[in-house]
Amino acid sequence: MGIVSVLIFLLLFLLLWSSGIVLGDFPTTLQGPFKPVTAPLDKKAYRGNAIDLPDTYPQVQKNVEGFEPQQISVSLSSNYDSVWISWVTGDFQIGDDITPLDPESVSSVVQYGISGSPMSYQAIGYSLVYNQLYTFEGAQNYTSGIIHHVRLTGLEPGTLYQYQCGDPSIPATSDIFYFRTMPVSSPTDYPGRIAMVGDLGLTYNTSTTFSHLLSNHPDLLVLVGGVSYADMYLTNGTGFMQPLLANVPTMMVGGKHEIEEQAEDEIFVAYSSRFAFPSDESGSFSTLYYSFNAGGIHFVMLSPYIYYVRSSDQYEWLEDDLYNVDRNVTPWLVAAWYAPWYSTFKAHYREAECMRVEMEELLYEYGVDIVFNGHVHAYERSNRVYNYSLNPCGPVYITLGDGGSREAMAIAHADDPGNCPEPSTTPDEYIGGFCAFNFTSGPASGKFCWDQQPEYSAYRESSFGHGILEVKNETHALWSWHRNQDSYQIAGDIIYIVREPDRCLPV
Repeated sequence: MGIVSVLIFLLLFLLLWSSGIVLGDFPTTLQGPFKPVTAPLDKKAYRGNAIDLPDTYPQVQKNVEGFEPQQISVSLSSNYDSVWISWVTGDFQIGDDITPLDPESVSSVVQYGISGSPMSYQAIGYSLVYNQLYTFEGAQNYTSGIIHHVRLTGLEPGTLYQYQCGDPSIPATSDIFYFRTMPVSSPTDYPGRIAMVGDLGLTYNTSTTFSHLLSNHPDLLVLVGGVSYADMYLTNGTGFMQPLLANVPTMMVGGKHEIEEQAEDEIFVAYSSRFAFPSDESGSFSTLYYSFNAGGIHFVMLSPYIYYVRSSDQYEWLEDDLYNVDRNVTPWLVAAWYAPWYSTFKAHYREAECMRVEMEELLYEYGVDIVFNGHVHAYERSNRVYNYSLNPCGPVYITLGDGGSREAMAIAHADDPGNCPEPSTTPDEYIGGFCAFNFTSGPASGKFCWDQQPEYSAYRESSFGHGILEVKNETHALWSWHRNQDSYQIAGDIIYIVREPDRCLPV
């Protein structure tokens, strides 16, 4: 093939790509809705290794001394030019007679620079400790180590940086770590791979999920709740994740196990203290709901565990945030929260119905493309759906609370004979209210559950794993889900999610 022929071929490829035609044999949502599929239960995977890692396991061992940084993580600000570096120095204490560490005793310093160049930039942040009643194995007083947060600003898009954190004056600094900033927000620029996972825990299954996540080399990690099951462990779960979190920007939503209700109705204290969130940068009043951009994707992170009614701060913030999204700059709109609206498993069935009643119309009107959830310990992908009906402009809902939790895997389906829960068992446990009534239309009219796998459920499987989202252009994104029992590069479910902006115009 001559040079001219090669150039013609490349030009034709680029024209096909830019026009939204994606090469490959994978199915697309344009071919849907798909006939519902339930994968047969893999009994070996079900038994699996849902056993907690012992305290002697190497990955949960403390490997620093004194005030050297540990539990290091990187998180995004609202745009590409800023990130947060967070870490802990010193040890937590638990018991009846404890004395909190002094946050002023150790400085919060990050030295950084573009990879391959000297780390000639320095940023200084702030530190804190938090105290609470820890209810695991009986109520005990708890005080954290010193938690540090430092914001780096003025960063270049899509650029690999190196950094060290700690207090150089002691000296007590970390090893050198690396992170890559997000691309500039535009319809042609996207992170290469976005890993999605929920309900991790600290089990042998978690260890497999973690290993597969590392092997798939994500550019961004999104944790959809159940971050470390903080209310069920004394082990350092954040340190277990440090090889990933210190090098890959990580964003998260708070799940049920991060609530940790305290005196005076304080909730999410550990979650809000240990991680940095772009709440201020995105105009939010809470660490539990916020937004950020990752190239041409606008992410909206929400919470079912604080007020979401139309007069609430969260709803009003969401409405304002969606109104200000420029789909010419960030064509893709992705939302995430913990408890799913469209799960057909018996576990947590219609548990978040009140949130759906309040917020679904708003997300639909603004053309949300994909919704990610956790909580249910299984995997499920929906057809495009709105108000329980197939709708070509509704979001694709993906539940992946299958990261490796110590709790039982979800197996039973609400549509299996004898498995439909009593409606009275599904009220909103935290906000209050009851919204899950019998369906009034469609194939399940007059019933609380379907008699077969609902038509809006495209694929469901009871296996542990994680997902990878690869946005290719402003209309096509490749979604793949990877079972733990397979090799990390093998996809158990794969599909192109295709936007149709000319058909499904947001308001």
